[in-house]
Amino acid sequence: MEITEVESFAVSIPLKEPVAFATRVVEERDHAIVRVRTDDGIEGLGYSLGYGGASVIAAAVETVLAPMVEGEDPRDTEKLWRRMFDGSVQIGRKGVVMRAISMIDTALWDIKAKAADQPLYKLLGAYTDEVPAYASGGYYREGKGLEGLREEMERYVERGHDVVKMKVGRLSVEEEVERVRVAREAIGPERTLLMDANGKWKNKQEAVNACRRFAEYDPYFIEEPVMPDSVELMSEVNAALDFPVAAGELEFSRYGFAELMRENAVDIVQPDVTVVGGVTEWMRVAHTAASRDIFVAPHYNWDLHIQLLAAIENGLWIEYFYRDSDVKAFDDVLEHPIEPENGAIQLPDRPGHGVTLKDDRLEQFRI
Repeated sequence: MEITEVESFAVSIPLKEPVAFATRVVEERDHAIVRVRTDDGIEGLGYSLGYGGASVIAAAVETVLAPMVEGEDPRDTEKLWRRMFDGSVQIGRKGVVMRAISMIDTALWDIKAKAADQPLYKLLGAYTDEVPAYASGGYYREGKGLEGLREEMERYVERGHDVVKMKVGRLSVEEEVERVRVAREAIGPERTLLMDANGKWKNKQEAVNACRRFAEYDPYFIEEPVMPDSVELMSEVNAALDFPVAAGELEFSRYGFAELMRENAVDIVQPDVTVVGGVTEWMRVAHTAASRDIFVAPHYNWDLHIQLLAAIENGLWIEYFYRDSDVKAFDDVLEHPIEPENGAIQLPDRPGHGVTLKDDRLEQFRI
């Protein structure tokens, strides 16, 4: 089998109205897309959020990485991953180029599983055929207020979720404490509440003070209390709190995660297959975490992550966004959107990673 073509492009899907978290306002969701084609007629798909740079990621795929893999056997994922990483190390290692590597590697694994006529999680060594999902939300919107937050959290419970996540950090500590109180009241004492600060706090005092104020409402973890590169600071915050720090959605490769775990900066890792280096590197991170008895709760991209979480023994939850929350919009271009039932997602039996896109919708949103 031989790779004959690598095509990459970008799309941008607008949200109905702006949405915010602690450090940013979002009006649209752009994604870079890659399609890898073989002489056997098998096509593999990969994609990544662009955060405003999807076109740059797509360009990195076609100009930097495609020449390294075209003509090669797509099943040689270890060799091709190393070739892409080493071949771009002077301009890569993290950021745009690693997202581009992630996309191609994911597409290669899609091809491998399709060639084997197996769902990806089976090819990787299935641990389960159902994964628990938490409802992710609690974003900031103009006019939403406390009652809007309460209604949102109650809606997730009504849909069968025992675990929910909310954003924190955009407002004053006093206002955020009230938001956390309302969320806990809405979901009840027996369910699990997660919090995400998106790297808001700049020093230990700010982070620890806020998180200790939240502790009364029994959060399970605080995600990214400080910026992801502040590993020493994150470690200090983790040590100071009675509940865990989780991070990793913006971490790249096994090397970045090794530092997070070595420094005890996190008790839960959150690798994103579209960021960390694709399926090859995601599995390395997950297995390294297992050797330290650390749980894995991947970031976003549930359509891909269900395949990976179902293949490991130390998986915790899938992050899931309902389309009617109008925060994530990728469902608009999917042939088979997934929705949890009673707080869990059943693994599809389609060969490959199971994600296929609607060509007409892609063209509508193409940059």
